[in-house]
Amino acid sequence: QVQLVESGGGVVESGGSLKLSCASSAPIPGTRLMAWHRQGQDNQRELVAFLTNTGSAGDADAGEGRFTISRDNFLNTVYLQMNNLQPEDSGVYYCKLSGTDWGKPFEYWGQGTQVTVAS
Repeated sequence: QVQLVESGGGVVESGGSLKLSCASSAPIPGTRLMAWHRQGQDNQRELVAFLTNTGSAGDADAGEGRFTISRDNFLNTVYLQMNNLQPEDSGVYYCKLSGTDWGKPFEYWGQGTQVTVAS
């Protein structure tokens, strides 16, 4: 029932920055994890960063500290701050919500937002 909507993508020059947003249409039930994934030219969605409801967070090694995931309202909104963007960072970025609701697993994906980094 949850819908995720990403925004903030666009075209940026190499070395520039973007801040992506992911808004949920409803409060997130149970324990949950929110994450950002990137789908590149290989058509595979790779983990970029994640944030749990207990405060644990992590970035992909490829980010080298350039990406930061955060929340304003953890139940409804998550952000991805991307700095010093490089062409290899280009792709469609998807927001994912996963967790359990009274023991039952759930997983939701947004529609994606395009990030293009020009060289």
